[in-house]
Amino acid sequence: MNRRINITLPNETIELLDRIVPKGDLSRFINDAVQYYITEVEKKKLRKQLIQGAIERSQRDLNLAEAWFDLEEEAWLKNQQ
Repeated sequence: MNRRINITLPNETIELLDRIVPKGDLSRFINDAVQYYITEVEKKKLRKQLIQGAIERSQRDLNLAEAWFDLEEEAWLKNQQ
């Protein structure tokens, strides 16, 4: 289902669209551009959240790695024999 909307853009943007977008494809082009932009914004937001989460959990992860290191090393040595 499609809906018709009214938008206002600067003249420079309209001129750029007129040069680049084939006649009759403006709606498709704007839809594709909006979808692409939103996808990229969401990717950046997710990437930022993942980095922040990793930073927040880094000390806990280091403590777990240190706590399990001896046991894992022992198990690895047994498997090597």
